[in-house]
Amino acid sequence: MELLKTKRIVITGGPATGKTSLIAGLTAMGYECYPEIIREFTKEEVENKSTEELQSNPIVFADDSLTFNKKLLHGRQKQFETSLESEGEYIFFDRGVGDVLAYMDFFDQEYDNYFTEICLNTAYDAVFILPPWREIFGLDEGRFEDFEEAIKLYGYLKDRYESFGLSPITVPKDTVANRIDFILSQLSD
Repeated sequence: MELLKTKRIVITGGPATGKTSLIAGLTAMGYECYPEIIREFTKEEVENKSTEELQSNPIVFADDSLTFNKKLLHGRQKQFETSLESEGEYIFFDRGVGDVLAYMDFFDQEYDNYFTEICLNTAYDAVFILPPWREIFGLDEGRFEDFEEAIKLYGYLKDRYESFGLSPITVPKDTVANRIDFILSQLSD
């Protein structure tokens, strides 16, 4: 009898592509899901900042952006490590460690091998990427990129995960239910 191997899956994409709704749908179906963690880190950074400073992603405006990104990377790494204690068929992550480097690349920030090594040593089984979707795009207090930036970020995310040997699967623009069906059917093939 073959033991079931848990698959750890990243759901990624630029801002406002439906990731959070997708994770909520998977959670409602009983799948173990890890939420996006940047918003809790962002909340800490936006306190005591002027309106002008808040016109960009916290990866840029943080008092120490390298430390902010390292904290974010460690948070996502910890999610992955925590998931190793689980035995479900599929575990989903709202963004993975590769997202940190993709955003740093987008904002032309330097990082050393420490960042790259963590990404190389965090072995996700699959990555699903949600494409930019103008019809659902919107800004809120935790989202700083405009739609044109979202399009560019999509490319950076795809490239970064590919650089770690993963082939992101593009999830079609559709209802949450149909997107979930698409992902589950891809995983069962």
